[in-house]
Amino acid sequence: MLRIISSAENDARIPRFLGERLGVAFYPPFTTMGLERNGEIIAAFLFNIYTGPDIHVTIAGSGWTRRFLREMGQYLFEQLKVERFTAITENQSVVDIVKRVGGRKEGLLRNHFGPDRDGILLGVLKNEYRYATHGKLTQST
Repeated sequence: MLRIISSAENDARIPRFLGERLGVAFYPPFTTMGLERNGEIIAAFLFNIYTGPDIHVTIAGSGWTRRFLREMGQYLFEQLKVERFTAITENQSVVDIVKRVGGRKEGLLRNHFGPDRDGILLGVLKNEYRYATHGKLTQST
């Protein structure tokens, strides 16, 4: 059975899941969302570096569902009211997920993850996000 772990739950398993898969540690402040199957985290987002119009998103896992992607969009674009989110990765599966939701490659950060490990810079604008809660995201006034 799949269950979405909301950002309000502050589940400590999520940053641990991401850290184990990515080989990094995360330090607050951050918020997270996760997708759980039979008691185990299978996919997750970690949100940090919130500047108002932008937030950085760390992504890992598998089993992505439309509902989980809609929940992420609702949290970012309707609750936090960001205009975009940014992801930096060296993993092609993350590039594929970001493109699936409407994102674009915006650049390359040379040696971002260490020697000969470039980071792919990706961005998703609010009006490009494909998994809006009800067709179109609420426009801020």
